[in-house]
Amino acid sequence: MKYHIWTEGCQMNVADSQRVGSSLEHLGYTLTETIEEADVIVLNTCVVRQSAEDKAMGRVSSLAPLKKKNPNLVINLMGCMVGVRGAEKLKAKLPYVDVFSPPSDPGPLISHLTQGEVQSMEDAETTRRFLMMDDELILPVAEQGKLISAHVPIVYGCSHACTFCIIPYKRGIERSRPVGDIVGEVRSLAKQGVKEITLLGQIVDRYGKDIPDGPNLAALLRIIHEVEGIERIRFLTSHPNYFDDDLIQAIAELPRVMPHIELPIQAGDDEVLSNMKRGYTQQQFRDLVAKIRAQIPDCSIATDIIVGFPGETEEQFMETYRVLSDLKLDVAHLARYSVREGTVATRRMEDDVPEEDKLRRLHLLDDLQEQIVSEINKKYLGEKVDVLFEEKVKGRWRGRTPTNKLVFVESEENLRGKVLPVTVTWTGPWSMQAQLAGVRSQKQPELISL
Repeated sequence: MKYHIWTEGCQMNVADSQRVGSSLEHLGYTLTETIEEADVIVLNTCVVRQSAEDKAMGRVSSLAPLKKKNPNLVINLMGCMVGVRGAEKLKAKLPYVDVFSPPSDPGPLISHLTQGEVQSMEDAETTRRFLMMDDELILPVAEQGKLISAHVPIVYGCSHACTFCIIPYKRGIERSRPVGDIVGEVRSLAKQGVKEITLLGQIVDRYGKDIPDGPNLAALLRIIHEVEGIERIRFLTSHPNYFDDDLIQAIAELPRVMPHIELPIQAGDDEVLSNMKRGYTQQQFRDLVAKIRAQIPDCSIATDIIVGFPGETEEQFMETYRVLSDLKLDVAHLARYSVREGTVATRRMEDDVPEEDKLRRLHLLDDLQEQIVSEINKKYLGEKVDVLFEEKVKGRWRGRTPTNKLVFVESEENLRGKVLPVTVTWTGPWSMQAQLAGVRSQKQPELISL
């Protein structure tokens, strides 16, 4: 028996797919990359933007002929398209889909495949483990020993409800996982060869706030730091309101916690930030970045920015431009605002910024960020840095620095999973090239498109 999983969207969806795959591995299924060979097909969907929803609908529609040809094929639609309450509406539209699963929940699929036997087990703890709600994560055989970096969810859902965001309505309220479950999962990944884990949450630095007297993210980092076999720890995505001194200190103190921070600003104008319900001002964001850099001098900081939010004037956009120009952040994930049914912004605000203005503003920020990151990366030229190597791409090994810079190295050795010092020989805005310390490269560097 074989299964195939198609995953679209964020890192949380990637982690959810791993958990579904683990549950199927428990049942004796094996992973196939060929969709026509599969007995079970899982489509894990994203709807954060209309384009993602359209892509997901196109993909699930394309499976109708396969289902007609093979009535025993099980099709599972999962993720944010289904959401926490959306299955009934979709059933009428997609009658050939067998199972509809909310985000982060393999239960409906496993119940369908076992005809409800797992869900009806008297031993609740056995059921919980079988459905992969705690620490028994099994990677597919093809990935064991090859998957170097993995994602571990620590907070499900979100209760913050920014006015532009659909996630709280699709993934439900904020729920922190127990420490024991998280640590158990990290240990199981380490035993299967994973060297780096990324802790995930829609607002990851709110971890534990829904648990009375529970540990915060800083405390969790200190616990995971002791897990044998894990060499690097990352986390995302943070919110400026909850990025406190304890967390900054933990990053500064713990050598296995990488100095790379995801800290979305979303906009640089205070009125726009207020309309987004972000809860901070431009100056407060600037002050936080200054505090982080003072205590973690070599850290890299990434951010998210939305252009063309309802009501955003040209001057308000220029405030965002000036903030990005001044702070010189390492990464800026840029997006044009798009209407999402169900969000506060869609219900109460007019999408009044013309698409051509959104696109122009996006290009202005994109050009600015390319200049910024080019200058940042130039500082690495000739420097020695440690790289964790993940895989070979187009004849070169690909890995990342502690600050999450992408590095390519030529080597005939098997570097997978190794942390090795390299000397940077070429830098560009999106990647760098290097040679292993003490090794002389015979080829001229060339740009690798990703």
